[in-house]
Formats: sequence, structure tokens, C-alpha cells
Amino acid sequence: MIKNKNAKWTVRILLLVGTAISLFFVPWILVKAWILPLPDTVQEQVDEAIGYGFDGMIVYVDEAGKPPKFYTAGWKDRNKKIPADPKSLFKIASISKLYTAVALTKMARSQLLSFDDTLLDHLPELEGRIENAEDITLKMMVQHRSGIPNFTDNPAYWENEQGNAQNALDFALDLPASFKPNEGYEYSNTNYLLLRQIMDKVLGYSHNAYIKDKILIPLELKNTYFSINEVNLDDVMSGYYVGYDEDFKAREYGMLASAQDVGIFLRALNDGTVFEEGEQEIYPYEYNHGGLVVGYQSLAEYYEDIDTVVVQFINTTDFEGYEWNLSEIIINRIKEILKDQQYLF
Repeated sequence: MIKNKNAKWTVRILLLVGTAISLFFVPWILVKAWILPLPDTVQEQVDEAIGYGFDGMIVYVDEAGKPPKFYTAGWKDRNKKIPADPKSLFKIASISKLYTAVALTKMARSQLLSFDDTLLDHLPELEGRIENAEDITLKMMVQHRSGIPNFTDNPAYWENEQGNAQNALDFALDLPASFKPNEGYEYSNTNYLLLRQIMDKVLGYSHNAYIKDKILIPLELKNTYFSINEVNLDDVMSGYYVGYDEDFKAREYGMLASAQDVGIFLRALNDGTVFEEGEQEIYPYEYNHGGLVVGYQSLAEYYEDIDTVVVQFINTTDFEGYEWNLSEIIINRIKEILKDQQYLF
């Protein structure tokens, strides 16, 4: 009996110690951001977010039937003390995958390619370099169900990120597959790197030109670009990484856009107006997306229940997940504020 009581107390003490240790590692600022009472307005929420350590923030809100609204706080450039500007260009990173997926859909509908084509159908030189390449379809790649390793997960890639970006595929070749084709899910930037190469090969010219012709021009997206080399750096929001003084604005990270341009595109994607006849039925990818590169994190969300698009740009990042989790909490709170406002009116 005494032994049983001692054992129970030992277990209780161990549980208490374990709880105390776990509480020590809780990111309390995330808890605070989540449990604080909702502000009355989006602007108050954006101002509150800056208090958590973000340098600058832009939020675009498109509620159906209302003019779009913009909210900003913090800095466009903290060194020059230039306030956040809603018209600033921002590096949208993986949000660009939505544009690629729509363009591929248009190519498939035009029978330039098929989502059932295999990787080797278009890039036979990858035989033996990417495991299961003969069984991986374009659709699997679009949906991150290919099993192809993610080149940005290779530590060697980050030893010289900007230089290695020129031959990024090398950091995914000759590696074991993460899983057999279509038998799992793993987000992999390599999928879209290869898909864009296939588009270029099929088209005979840059996929960027195709996206501009088929998506940007029809939607009148005049503030969307494919490279930092196409824009005036003064128009780009500065980007910062926690713990570093450097401004990462001049680095090449692909597509840039204004919050409004992203919002217009996302609305068109979700209401189907970006598609021509027969395209939406075969579209195989997401309708919302986020983006993360050094100095820039973005979320583009359509909320069907309130028929509202929210685009959130934040120019402060880390790769530990803390800043990203905080940004997700904030955009969810913005949605709840908008829901409350719609209920009131």
C-alpha cells in the first residue's frame, strides 16, 4: 500500500515538473496575441500587431459590394523612417504558386500539356536523377504529392542562398523520394521549379510572359512583376530578419506585387473570373496561399462565409515559425473583426 502511494506521488511530482518545464518554453506572446479581446477595428488590430515586434505591415480588405480598404502600421523602411505605404511592392514568394497553377490549367485546357503527363514526358534527362520520375504526374507536382524532395530543405542550399538559387534543382537531385508518387503529401518548392521549367519548354518562351498575357493583363494587374530587376527599389517595402540589421530588399526572390493586385487576383481565382470556359473544372490546386522568404511573409485568404478577401503583408521574418504563427493569429483575428462588423450592420 505504501509503495503504491509513493509511486502515485512520484508520478504526480514528475507531471508537475514536466508541466513547469513546458510552461517555461511556451511562447507567451503568441498566447497573448490569441487571447486578448478583439479590437473594434482592423486598424487597431494592425497597430496592436506592430507592438509584437513586426517592423511594418500592410493589410488589404475586399468585402463584396464595398470599396477595398487599406490598413498600415510601422515602417516601409525603418532606417529611413518611411511609414508603411499600402501601394508598396512586396515579395509574395509562394503566393506565386497560385499564378503558376492557373497558368498550367490554361495550358492544359488548350491541350499544350496534360496534368496526366509524367515528369519524364517533358524532362527525360531527369531519369535516374529524381526517384520515380516516370510515375510522377504534373498534377501530383502541382498538389505536392510527388514525393520529390524540397530543395530548400537541403542545408547546403542555404550556405549561399542567392548564388545557389541559380542552380536550385541540384539540391534536390539524386536524393531518395520522400514517399511514392501520390501516396503522401509534402510541400516542396522543387515541384514548382520543375513545373515552370516544363512550361518554358512547352511554350518555347518564358512562362512569365504567358502569365502576364493570360492573367495579369486581363485582370489589369499593373503592379505585379516577376523580378526585382523589373522595378524601382524605392517602390519595394524593405524586408527584415529577426536579429539582423540588414535590409533584404535588394535580394531576388521572384514575384512582387501590391497588396491590391494580389487581392484582385485572389478574388478572381475564387469567383472563377480568372478562368475561361472549362478551366475551373480542371484546376487542381489551392484557392488561398501564403508566402515566406527572408524578410517577407504574406497571407492571401478568401473567406467564403463573409465573401471577403484579406491580404496581409508583414516585412519581418524568422525561420523558426514564431513570426509565421503570429501572423496567422493576426489574420484570423482580422477575419473575426470583419465578421463582427458585418453582423452589426
